[in-house]
Amino acid sequence: MAVSIKSAREIELMREAGRLLALVHEELGKSLRPGMSTLEIDILAERLIRGYDCIPNFLHYNGYPASVCVSVNEEVIHGIPSKKRIIQEGDIVSLDCGLIYKGYHSDAARTHMVGQVAPEVKKLVEETRNCFYEGIKMAKAGKHLHDISNAIDAYISQFGYGVVREFVGHGIGTKLHEDPQIPNYAQERRGMKLRPGMTLAIEPMINLGRADVEILDDDWTVVAADGLPSAHYENTILITEGEPEILTVLK
Repeated sequence: MAVSIKSAREIELMREAGRLLALVHEELGKSLRPGMSTLEIDILAERLIRGYDCIPNFLHYNGYPASVCVSVNEEVIHGIPSKKRIIQEGDIVSLDCGLIYKGYHSDAARTHMVGQVAPEVKKLVEETRNCFYEGIKMAKAGKHLHDISNAIDAYISQFGYGVVREFVGHGIGTKLHEDPQIPNYAQERRGMKLRPGMTLAIEPMINLGRADVEILDDDWTVVAADGLPSAHYENTILITEGEPEILTVLK
């Protein structure tokens, strides 16, 4: 497994790619409202990304037809934007997107609550975000990769949620997906040792019910098999000599 260690110059480029993506997510979150189509979200995402002189890295990636994955309610990831899919009051909407800045990628996801959502769904969204932060407590030089996985699992399992196993986090840099893969569920082996300069996209995908997922006939949209809501939270982070640095949040 070849995991890239970024130079000081590369880290600065990754920081800027992350900062710009955080701005995109900020605007997308503000724009969400009942009555808008998921296609409108995609159009806005592409306009924002290109407005920063960046390239939407999801667009045409392995054939994906949009700049942002818009996954609603029971959709886990990879929902394809459509003018026919209208956001409703009480929905949760997961937005997953990334961009390329001067050859370097960033990747982040947020699950947003549109208006008033059911209390158990609100808790799912909040705890999915929380388990990311529990995981990155282990994202330190000298720790091991699966210390992150185990910390996420240990935190989220107390709520009885389903941790998606078929899709995982990943390394990131000059490619959107690099080594290593980062599961969100407990591992028997500790995995590789973390080193300063590694950049990772950590992304818990948590289902309210069972962990099982299915892929729809569009060959992209992943849904919770039991039809219950799913939440997604992701950031690109940097391993440093001290605490991990989150590149895709506004400072």
